[in-house]
Amino acid sequence: MEVNWLLICHGLVTLTVVISFLCGQWPIFQGTPIERLHYFITFGAYDYFLRFVGFVFGDKARNLVLSIERCCCDRPNPFLQAFYLAITGATYYYIVKSSFRYIPGYYLGEVHKYTSLLAVGIGIVLFLLTSFSDPGTVKAGNVSEYLLAYPYDNIIYTEKECSTCKIPKPARSKHCSICNRCVARFDHHCGWMNNCIGERNTRYFLAFLLWHCLLCVYGAIALALIIAGRFKELRVAYILTVYYGVENSFRSLTPHVAQWLLSSYNTQFLLMVFLVIVSLLLAGFFGYHANLCLSNTTTNETFKWEDYISWQKKLNEARVSAAALKASISGMSSESKRPESKCKSFFRRSPLEDTQVVAKENKYDKGFFRNMFEVIFPLSTRSSFLHTKSKPS
Repeated sequence: MEVNWLLICHGLVTLTVVISFLCGQWPIFQGTPIERLHYFITFGAYDYFLRFVGFVFGDKARNLVLSIERCCCDRPNPFLQAFYLAITGATYYYIVKSSFRYIPGYYLGEVHKYTSLLAVGIGIVLFLLTSFSDPGTVKAGNVSEYLLAYPYDNIIYTEKECSTCKIPKPARSKHCSICNRCVARFDHHCGWMNNCIGERNTRYFLAFLLWHCLLCVYGAIALALIIAGRFKELRVAYILTVYYGVENSFRSLTPHVAQWLLSSYNTQFLLMVFLVIVSLLLAGFFGYHANLCLSNTTTNETFKWEDYISWQKKLNEARVSAAALKASISGMSSESKRPESKCKSFFRRSPLEDTQVVAKENKYDKGFFRNMFEVIFPLSTRSSFLHTKSKPS
């Protein structure tokens, strides 16, 4: 039973970490240990690490860590690209080394040796496409076309000039300080790709996330079928019940099967757990970005809308409070008005409850199908875009 409890604890800890990382900011987890664990994983751990380095090794070592952070996060570099290739290559290598000798097996045919290689190859091609394709760089030669393609909504985007590129700044664009260029329909700068995600390569980025999620699921299922095939071929359940006298029930067999699994196929099991965790992370990222694309919104615009709605809400509350204060002062100065009872004033509706709700008005949301069509076939790749010229001012 010890091995069984070990597996249960391992699974619960892994599930908690994944949920905290992916969903820790959800309102349902506000004020819970899940939210605190999310903060620790995303910010707190690194902050404690910096304090530890500064306390043990001094300020020079801490400044060295910060300089490495700036090099990795604030300027173009291929470190994460190399890390992705290393992870992909090492994972596939260990799967081949530990599991391909069991293919063909009881549940898997030999074709999976070739389909797995093809699947990994397609994933790397999508990675290269996302990394080295133009995200939609706005230049002096195409800025007029982008200005017409993406009109200002005068809410979160107003007419202005990029202070760095010295050209008009189209709506939905942003100057990336890392790449030092303006990018149309800017979503975010992806360190894994060492490239911005923008108008022209969002489709490749989504395909990359979806394909790698499915690739991890495929790998985890294939490894599970290999283990299940070995369990069947070696007749483990039969040997345990007949030769070792173990009761033929799920509860009795589980700890013994788990012990057999961890002693004989621990590499396959660990690889399977790793692939499941990565697939969950990728599924979360893909779901988030796919949801943005369905409403024709970007990550950058999500933050802009949050700031705008928060500012408008505070502004409306200030107006309502000022009006309520004015009404209260005028009521106090009036001698004819009877004083309000304490009970009635206690249950009186707060003026702040009448504050007008600030709604998000996304001018660029054109409906489900047109939004997806715009992602798959970006505006700047269409012939109509190339022949469009800005109207003279």
